[in-house]
Amino acid sequence: MSAEPLLDVRSLRTSFRTDQGEFVAVDDVSFRLNAGETLAIVGESGCGKSVTSLSIMGLLGGGGGHIDQGEIVFDGFDLTKLSERELRRIRGNEIAMIFQDPMSSLNPVLTSGNQLLESIRRQSGVSRKEARERAVEMLGKVGLPRAKELMDVYPHTLSGGMRQRLMIAMALSCRPKLLIADEPTTALDVTIQAQILELMKELRKETGTSILLITHDFGVVAEMADQVAVMYAGQIVEAGDVFTLFREPLHPYTRGLLGSIPHLELGEERLTAIPGSVPSVQSMPAGCRFHTRCEWATERCMLERPELEPAGTGHLVRCWERSRFAAGQVLIPEPEEVGV
Repeated sequence: MSAEPLLDVRSLRTSFRTDQGEFVAVDDVSFRLNAGETLAIVGESGCGKSVTSLSIMGLLGGGGGHIDQGEIVFDGFDLTKLSERELRRIRGNEIAMIFQDPMSSLNPVLTSGNQLLESIRRQSGVSRKEARERAVEMLGKVGLPRAKELMDVYPHTLSGGMRQRLMIAMALSCRPKLLIADEPTTALDVTIQAQILELMKELRKETGTSILLITHDFGVVAEMADQVAVMYAGQIVEAGDVFTLFREPLHPYTRGLLGSIPHLELGEERLTAIPGSVPSVQSMPAGCRFHTRCEWATERCMLERPELEPAGTGHLVRCWERSRFAAGQVLIPEPEEVGV
């Protein structure tokens, strides 16, 4: 593993222009991802996870989004400084993305095979015959039956789960250095979900591909991740290796997410719920952005913004009251015990 990370996001700030003004969706986000590792970004919907991934891919323009500050250094190059033409050479070949919504990510007037072939030929430069063989192989690897027949059907004839697997096949077909997976198993049943996760792990093992995994499912995190970053209201509120975060969560939001996971030891006890909802970008609270939902919030939390600070080796947390939480308190089973 090289000393320099494959992906180094530094103080990223992404905003969107709207009729009501300009609003910040991602605020001062920093993280590093080494070659061959998996980093999971976790949080509720609306926390800024997908906007972070679109910022890395340079796919913000259509929605009025733009990067205000920060650097996104991939393999030694700052992606924020590259032209659209240079970014197109990187997308799909060196950085691939599994988008969250397969229904709107596929072209309805092209067959499934044509879309997969286009992706492979554009990035790899192989013949049409070789591309077709690779496409059929990838469709089989992601668990799609009758792969040869599926090459000639249109996306609207496929179920949501089949379309999602087609999107995954397109992303994995060129063996990228970095795979961004935005909720890659949301539309899949548990059997296929386990198969897709295993496929992604095999790809990482065989090719050294790094994975940036965006999810709200801590079962998937336990199965896949080396490092975890917890996002809330556009900020990273806690980060560390997967074992540290599972064993010693120091931010009340992380503790709330972990406490809401069902497991056998709960018996008939009710699951913990986090009150309220994620604030909109139009009305971010002052101070700590989680204070409106936090039972431990103090006046300082309401007025002063906490910074992301070290709380141990490789462990970062953004909370004024982190000393309240006892070290070593296990809120959920060990990662290997959490079901996927």
